[in-house]
Amino acid sequence: MAQVDTVSLPQRPDTMPLLGIDHVEMYVGNAHEARYFFTRALGFRETARAGLETGVRDRVSFVLEQGRIRVVVTGALHQGSEIARHHADHGDGVKVVALSVPDAEHAYREAIRHGARGVREPWEESDDHGTVGLAQIATYGETLHTFVDRTRYDGPFLPGYQAIAANGADAGLLAGLDHVVGNVELGRMEEWVSYYERVLGFTEMLHFSDEDISTEYSALMSKVVAGGDGRIKFPINEPAEGRRKSQIEEFLEYYGGAGVQHLALSTTDIVHAVRELGERGVEFLRTPDTYYEELPARVGEIAESFTDLRELGILADRDDEGYLLQIFTKPIGDRPTLFLELIERHGARGFGAGNFKALFEAIEREQALRGNL
Repeated sequence: MAQVDTVSLPQRPDTMPLLGIDHVEMYVGNAHEARYFFTRALGFRETARAGLETGVRDRVSFVLEQGRIRVVVTGALHQGSEIARHHADHGDGVKVVALSVPDAEHAYREAIRHGARGVREPWEESDDHGTVGLAQIATYGETLHTFVDRTRYDGPFLPGYQAIAANGADAGLLAGLDHVVGNVELGRMEEWVSYYERVLGFTEMLHFSDEDISTEYSALMSKVVAGGDGRIKFPINEPAEGRRKSQIEEFLEYYGGAGVQHLALSTTDIVHAVRELGERGVEFLRTPDTYYEELPARVGEIAESFTDLRELGILADRDDEGYLLQIFTKPIGDRPTLFLELIERHGARGFGAGNFKALFEAIEREQALRGNL
């Protein structure tokens, strides 16, 4: 198992209460096709939408939910819009990681006081269901954090969105959003770790060096920051020097800068979820059979069948508090950028450090097929 540094920092008084991740919004080239992928392939249900029919003139958005996960896919209605520009620069990608707070104005003022770059001052939106408080700050690249206060609102999502009869059923395969991983430029990881600690009161949870996360060809460094009493976890990666182009460098090149690399979705039965999602057309990275030869000795007794893990390509790792199972999809858009992770935790609080080498070698095989290694 790779060695990692666990860091415990003194916490300041909690002047920035965070309740969790409210939603993730993606800017995409075709929102209808993205909706189809999330509902038909990933088993989400569509619960609300906004567009011309609801009085929104510049975009079309679909709200997709499964378990406690809420994803919004948004496409542009005009060529010259900011959404169209963002997609032209970055491809399909995460624009907003929205944070649920009890008071959006308070959260914004506290963030600004601790050095955040404000994007939009606090504002309110209202309809027949009540009023939502909102505010926005910047983070790495062009990614935004929106503070969302729903304490006075009981509508389907936000004003301007119309509830619909569920399009597709919640497949019950995915339960929550475990963590959101960001890739940043060389030399900027510490800057953004400090930003989250200072601005949002996060603490550093884990630190992985380039010695921990490396293969024959490439390496990276990563730190995990956590906030909201551990409900929100943001690993942040930067490239390290290697013999060839690393997966982080490939992301930065094709995304056009820093951004969200992947969303980790929790499940309570990863074996069933991977089987079902595979049948629905989701493509996962494959791990060579040699990985599984030493797996029982490395992770010890687990409830799942090692035969099933080998068949499906699921990875396993153990830390001092338990074990976890995880698997990663291939990129879900045209560019080799955003992908998804499925993770099932049995007490473990880590991020699969023992699997990094196998994972990155799998990614490098895909990079080689793309001619980008």
